[in-house]
Amino acid sequence: MKRSANPNIRPSAIAGSWYPDDPAELRGLIQKWIDKAAPTETEGKLLGLVSPHAGYVYSGPTAACGYKLLIGKTYDLVVILSPFHRFPPHSCLIQESSAYETPLGLVPVDQEESVRLADRIGARLIHHENEHSLEIQLPFLQTVLPSFRLLPIMIGTGNFDECNPLIEALADLAERKNALFIASSDMHHIEDYHAVVKKDQRVVQALSGFDPKRIREVFNDPECSVCGRVPIWIVAETCRRLGADRFIPLCRTNSGDVTGEKGSGQYTVGYLSAALVAPEV
Repeated sequence: MKRSANPNIRPSAIAGSWYPDDPAELRGLIQKWIDKAAPTETEGKLLGLVSPHAGYVYSGPTAACGYKLLIGKTYDLVVILSPFHRFPPHSCLIQESSAYETPLGLVPVDQEESVRLADRIGARLIHHENEHSLEIQLPFLQTVLPSFRLLPIMIGTGNFDECNPLIEALADLAERKNALFIASSDMHHIEDYHAVVKKDQRVVQALSGFDPKRIREVFNDPECSVCGRVPIWIVAETCRRLGADRFIPLCRTNSGDVTGEKGSGQYTVGYLSAALVAPEV
C-alpha cells in the first residue's frame, strides 16, 4: 500500500498488521467472509451496528455478519464511535482530517458535521491519532457501501451520564442525514475462555432485552471489561431515540474459538456483531 503524502489525510495505522496491506487480498478476504456469513432476518430499518475491532484474523468473520446487512443499502453518513487506547482521558475526540486512508482508498470525513458536533458538545478536534478500533471498521464499509462520508468519534469516558449531550446531538444529526451508527467494541478480556463465554452471554442478554436500566447495570459491573461499552451505550440510546425497538445479536465468538486455546488460564477476548433496528414507517 502506497501511503498518501497529503498531511490532511489520516494515513492507515494498521494496514499490514491488523489487516492485509494488499488491496486485492483485503477486499477478497472481506468478501469471502461476507459470502460465508449466514443471512439474518432483520425486518425493519437498520439504524445501527455493534462490530468487533480485533485483528481481522480473529474477529473478521464475526464483523462480516453485521456488514452483510448493509449490502444494497445507502447512507449519507456513517458515524463510528470507538474507544481510544493511546490518548490521555478526554470525554470525546473527533477526527478533523479530510479523509482516512486504507488500502481500499480514501474515506472522506464530513468535516462540516465534525466541527458542528465538536462545537455543540465541547469535544476536542484532533488531526493525528493511530487508534485501531475506529479504522478497522473502514475496509468493511468500503466493501459493502457504494459511497459514504464518515463522522469518526472516539470516546474516552466511562461515565454514561456524560454522554447525554452527545446522544442528543447525534439524534438531531439523524434528522438531517440518512445516518448509520456503528459502535466499535470487543467484549470481555479475561484469562479464562469459559468466563468470557459466560460474561459475554450476560451482556448479550441485557442488550437483547433493550432495557436501559439493565444494560447500565451490566456495563457498570466492576468486573466488566467490555472495552467499547460506552460507545455501545451511545449507539443504542441514539438509535432508541430514532425509533429502534430491537437489539438483534447476529454472531458471538471469541479468540479461543479461532486459536482453539480454551484453557482456564488462556487470555481470551470476546467478539459480538449485532444490529439495532426500528419498525419500517
